[in-house]
Amino acid sequence: MKKFLAIVLAALMLFSLAACGDNTTNEPKEVVKIIDINLTEEEYAFGVDKNQPELLEDVNEFIDKIMADGTFDEICNKYFGDGTPTAVKSAEEDPSKDQLVVATNAAFAPFEYMEGDSYYGIDMEIAALLAEELGKELVINNMKFDSVCLSVGEHKCDIAMAGLTVNEKRQEVVNFSKSYYNAYQKLIVKADDTTFDACTDAASVDAILNASEGAKTVGYQNGTTADFYVNGDADWGFDGLNVQAKGYDNGALAVQDLINGNIDYVMIDADPATRIVENYNAIG
Repeated sequence: MKKFLAIVLAALMLFSLAACGDNTTNEPKEVVKIIDINLTEEEYAFGVDKNQPELLEDVNEFIDKIMADGTFDEICNKYFGDGTPTAVKSAEEDPSKDQLVVATNAAFAPFEYMEGDSYYGIDMEIAALLAEELGKELVINNMKFDSVCLSVGEHKCDIAMAGLTVNEKRQEVVNFSKSYYNAYQKLIVKADDTTFDACTDAASVDAILNASEGAKTVGYQNGTTADFYVNGDADWGFDGLNVQAKGYDNGALAVQDLINGNIDYVMIDADPATRIVENYNAIG
């Protein structure tokens, strides 16, 4: 009997040690990281239907108001601080009603994203408050990013609120509001990639990318600044990079492809980059 008990105790100890070992190996590990160098300097604004100059005036007045009374800071604290994000609901579009129809791409956290059938994000909370200020019902049309400005330009939506960088090319189809946020493009790489460790500025990052002679692939979200930065666009003032370019519907898909080893780097706006990297590293 004593011999049997000894065998059982030994087995339990081995199981316990194995379980402890499993806990350490199952801890999430860093899989991707951000190169902390700003590749661009940009300003976000809202794109208003050119046929609605009065709406542009209202939007600009509203931006001034939320900047002055602290509302904008309170919204940002929900996504960058210890605040709690507020869910935003969209009504069904109905031409017979007085509605504010917002075009967005809800795959760009922390500015716009979805959980279930609710919208969240800095832009979405501003949209809800703007509609309330104007006494209108809020309708949110979620679409691909490169269709956002076009939908407003074609008068299908009233305003584009989608982390939009101010640019003359986009200004051909929408009237931009006052700027409300400064943004930057950054590079995401695998956690163990040391390629850019010695870089100190955007020029040194570009030099390494161009030196690859097209052997490296950079992913980006279609229609964003990163798209034009990588591929080159005279209207944006970007020469383009000597790399293979691959576009995605959103940044998270691009980073997943990076993790899977299908591309080498991802370029995206700094704040969405932070959110995406945190999410993937939490999974490990």
